[in-house]
Amino acid sequence: MAKKLDLANVPIKAGSIYPEPYAAMMEGRHSLRLGQAGGLTQFGVNLVVLQPGAMSSLRHWHRAEDEFVMVTEGECVMVTDAGEEVMRPGDCAAFPANEGDGHHFINRSDREARFLVIGSKATRETATYSDVDLVAEIDGGTARFTYKDGTDWNGPR
Repeated sequence: MAKKLDLANVPIKAGSIYPEPYAAMMEGRHSLRLGQAGGLTQFGVNLVVLQPGAMSSLRHWHRAEDEFVMVTEGECVMVTDAGEEVMRPGDCAAFPANEGDGHHFINRSDREARFLVIGSKATRETATYSDVDLVAEIDGGTARFTYKDGTDWNGPR
């Protein structure tokens, strides 16, 4: 039976899984874990909140997971391999798995922006970061970071 989520009790994720110095770059971003609150296991649903000046993530792409984004409030800039595009409420973007189009969102406005992210939840996933020499290998919820050449990550090169 479907249940209405109590947004006041939805888990909030702040911070980042990134190693430093990249984790500090995610200041001003948090997400409400809507899918987790609803008990979903096959796909994730998160409402990402960006304060002015904040970015959603490092620019990245997923090997195994599809990702869909819809702006619900405010304005942010979507940055992809093709360049930058302003996104406003109702604007959507889709990122199929393994396409290699690095993307992220930046709030360059003077007010809060929010967007919904829906994505598949692969048990094993690889995220590649387009603008830095970093890859995240995720297995069962545990992340291991490497350089793009596969060697263990121990700081920016």
